[in-house]
Amino acid sequence: MGKTNIHANLRGNMAFEMDINGHTVTTDATAENGGNGLGPSPKALLLAGLIGCSGIDIMTITKKMRVEIEDVKVDIEAEAREEDPKIYTYIKVIYRFKGKDLTFDKLERAVKLSMEKYCGVAAMLEKAVPITYEIKIEV
Repeated sequence: MGKTNIHANLRGNMAFEMDINGHTVTTDATAENGGNGLGPSPKALLLAGLIGCSGIDIMTITKKMRVEIEDVKVDIEAEAREEDPKIYTYIKVIYRFKGKDLTFDKLERAVKLSMEKYCGVAAMLEKAVPITYEIKIEV
């Protein structure tokens, strides 16, 4: 995978517009924190990165398992402490799968492989904060 380079420019007040491999992303602080709310906070993007990383892994693994997933919804619950730096004290990821003849065992294996072996974002975050996950099959 190699090196990652991101270019960012201040877009006024606290907002930064970033070019990430040809994709534009803006981060900003909320109004109550002095920003204009022009984009998600950097910490929220960190959690979004966890969803994207594990989601891609899970879809790759389940395809190899020939599991027919029609839809996946992922929610994250995370709480930050009050004192600075306001780091997360826990992260809980909830995966909701929908599909034909889904078995909990295969989904659990795919999620576990992602979270414990393949997802680099989870591996980095796990060094700083406990991450738990929950798997649900919806009809």
